This record gives sequence, C-alpha cells and structure tokens, in this order.
Amino acid sequence: MPMLTEFFRTRRDVLPETAVDDLLLWLQKATRLGDGIIRLRATTHPEEIRIGGILVMCPNCGARRDWMVICDRSEISIRCRCAHQWVEPELTRADYEAMIDVGGQDYPSLEAAAQAVGYDGTLAGTYLS
Repeated sequence: MPMLTEFFRTRRDVLPETAVDDLLLWLQKATRLGDGIIRLRATTHPEEIRIGGILVMCPNCGARRDWMVICDRSEISIRCRCAHQWVEPELTRADYEAMIDVGGQDYPSLEAAAQAVGYDGTLAGTYLS
C-alpha cells in the first residue's frame, strides 16, 4: 500500500529537454544587461514617466518628473529627489534599457550614487531639469 503522501501527490509533467534549454537561454537573456554582467544599475530620467498612460507621481511628495530609475536584475525601482523609492512592477527591463544614457559614472553603492546625483533627500522638492 502506498504511503499517504505519495497517494495525494500530484503528477508533474516533465518538459522536453529542448524546452528547458530554451527556457535557460531566455532566462540568461532576461538577466543580462548590455555587457552581459548581472548587476544593479541606475540612471537619471528628467522627464515624466507614463505607465499605461498614467503619469507616475511620488506617493511621498507628489513629484511628477526628475527620477532616478534603478534596475536590479529584472526589478525596476523609481527613486524621487525626496529619497522615496518604490518598486514599479509595471516597468520592465526593456523599459529601463530604453531610458539609460550612454556612458555615466560608476559608484560603489546605490546610496553613494543617490547622494552624488541628489536623490538622497537633500534636493527634495526641486526639479533640476
């Protein structure tokens, strides 16, 4: 007689090996950013951001433009000059790549980058662009 846990266990279909290979290739492409190195990246975006036609506003201070956009693998966050930051699930890695500027400066951490470009709260309530 089978054990009770084996009796209630659902059967899982096995994917063909090519489907797994395709999935792995897709996952590698999805987690690659430009040069193929997976890392956290950020850029400034002075213009408004609209998602599905809706204007993005900072829930903390009401700002409507002049953002720091952060890409951590496939998770996109938006940071305001008031230092409020949130994950924006509607934005994709492709959206981020469309926003990045060529070149830029490297920083040792997100906090150092936010401080260097004024997204640490010191310029809260101002638009620089």
